[in-house]
Amino acid sequence: MVARHVPDLAKAPIRPFRDHFAQEVLPGSLIRSRDGAAGAPCWRVPAFVLRRFPAPGLQGIIQTMRNLTLLPCLLAVLLACGGAAHAQPRPPTTLYPANEVQTDEQPGYVPSEEEENLPAQFRRTSVFYRTTEPPGTIVVDTPNRYLYVVQPNNRALRYGIGVGREGFQWQGLLRITRKQEWPDWTPPPEMIERQPYLPRWMAGGPGNPLGARALYLGNTVYRIHGTNQPHTIGSAVSSGCFRLVNPDVIDLYDRIPVGTKVVVHQRPQL
Repeated sequence: MVARHVPDLAKAPIRPFRDHFAQEVLPGSLIRSRDGAAGAPCWRVPAFVLRRFPAPGLQGIIQTMRNLTLLPCLLAVLLACGGAAHAQPRPPTTLYPANEVQTDEQPGYVPSEEEENLPAQFRRTSVFYRTTEPPGTIVVDTPNRYLYVVQPNNRALRYGIGVGREGFQWQGLLRITRKQEWPDWTPPPEMIERQPYLPRWMAGGPGNPLGARALYLGNTVYRIHGTNQPHTIGSAVSSGCFRLVNPDVIDLYDRIPVGTKVVVHQRPQL
């Protein structure tokens, strides 16, 4: 076997830049040794090197590439790290919107009809709905921001709602114990603490934060009621009550008698 001579590249002098290359060095250009012979050792200039070090400083880069015998290892490590970064698992997709709205109450504000025209996904509509609950039951789907009135033949009337904020959500089974048109509003102490300028009591009517109707749940402080803030439908905004736009809560009020069973789910149902 004939031994091939390998030149000592570290000792090879560097000739002026223009002796080796044209005016513009493109990514992937070959850098040959000083003799420029076809069989002489050469290096391919990576694109990231040219972007980081423009042509006037390329002579120093050539010398550095000759001296750094570990450059291939370094490039391999960088490529491995880049691949590992791309291989990181994506965060799991949430099954339901988790948006929480921090909004102040607006006693006295009367929304327009246009404001009460909800986005399509939260408008009142009849949908296919399979459940073991009997017709007439109200089912609250807290995670997905919907209230269902169960109807025969696997159907239900669906309403878009606003639900309780983090820490104020709950689940259970209650019944409608009372109904009220244009209910009065008494802000709870935690709301007064957050908004000390609020009235301690407000008579029912347009502009009341409880809206046009209220259905009271058991002996609790929770209600299904209207709102004068239509933009909060589909959000986690309340202190545990469920809110609908006024046209929807009026429709619900007319359909639901006292004694109606209400099932509140806090987690997605499979």
